[in-house]
Amino acid sequence: MNDTMQQVEREVRETVESGVDIYERVRAITLKALTERTLDIDNIKSVMEAVLKGMSDGMSPHYDPAKRAFKQTTEALDDTLSKTAEASKLAIEEAAGNLDEFSSHDFKRAADDLKSLEGLFLDTMERVGRHSNETAAKIARDFLDHARRNGTAVGRQSRVILENLDNFRVSGQHAVMAGASATTSALAKIAGGFLAGIAESLDPEKSRK
Repeated sequence: MNDTMQQVEREVRETVESGVDIYERVRAITLKALTERTLDIDNIKSVMEAVLKGMSDGMSPHYDPAKRAFKQTTEALDDTLSKTAEASKLAIEEAAGNLDEFSSHDFKRAADDLKSLEGLFLDTMERVGRHSNETAAKIARDFLDHARRNGTAVGRQSRVILENLDNFRVSGQHAVMAGASATTSALAKIAGGFLAGIAESLDPEKSRK
C-alpha cells in the first residue's frame, strides 16, 4: 500500500474511533483521495480498500457504536462512489463529443467499469469483513445480505447512468465513436476533473464563502 492509501486508512480509522461526524469526514477523505489520483478502476478500488480497512480497524468492539460507525462510513463511501459514477458519465459524454478517436471499444470499457462499481464495493467489503473482529464481521455480513437483496446507491445510480448512456449512444453520437481507441487515461483524467467539481460543490466550507 502506498503512502497516500496509508494516510487514507489512518484518517478513516481515526475518524471512526472518534465517533464524530463520521459520514461527512469519511466522504471528504474519500473524495480527496479519489480526486488526487487518476480516476480509473484500479485506483478507485485501492481507495475503497483503504477506507474500509480504516473503518474496520477503528470500529469499537461493542455492537451498537460499531454498527453506527459502519453505517455512516459505508453510506459515505456508497455516496462517493455514486458521485464517481456521475463524473464518469459526464466524462464519457464529453469524450464522445470532443475526442475524434473515442471508439465503441472505449464506450464499452467505460460502461463495463461503471457496471463493476457496485460489485467491487461489495466484494471489497466482504474481503475486509473476513479479516475484521467478530463484531465488525457480523455487521458486514448483515449489511452485505441487505445490500445484495436491495441494492446500493452506487448500483442504482450506475444502472440509471448506463441506461441514459445507451440512449446517448444510439441518438447519433455513435458516429463520433467510430475511430481508433482513445486512451483510458484520457477518459480517467476528464472524469477526475468532473469529480473534483462535484467534491467542491459538496464542501460545506466552500459553500459558505
